[in-house]
Amino acid sequence: MTPEEKALLEQTRALVEDSNKMLKSMRRSARMSSIFHIFYWIVILALTVGSYYLLEPNLKKVSTLISSDPQLVDNALQQAKSMLQKQPQ
Repeated sequence: MTPEEKALLEQTRALVEDSNKMLKSMRRSARMSSIFHIFYWIVILALTVGSYYLLEPNLKKVSTLISSDPQLVDNALQQAKSMLQKQPQ
């Protein structure tokens, strides 16, 4: 092997090692991104389900109130409209 070929082989080896380090870093970054993305959606779903369970008793009370007296809803809507009309623009 000539000195030129040996130098070229050493350069190629250095480039391959550098490329391998970059690929490993990119792979690690993609893996961490996937883990963070999964964790992100788990938190969103957990907050959604948790807030539903916290609000469920109040929602049931409101739905029974609305279904028991529809006139009550009409009165509330009329009062809201009159309050909005009275506000200065």
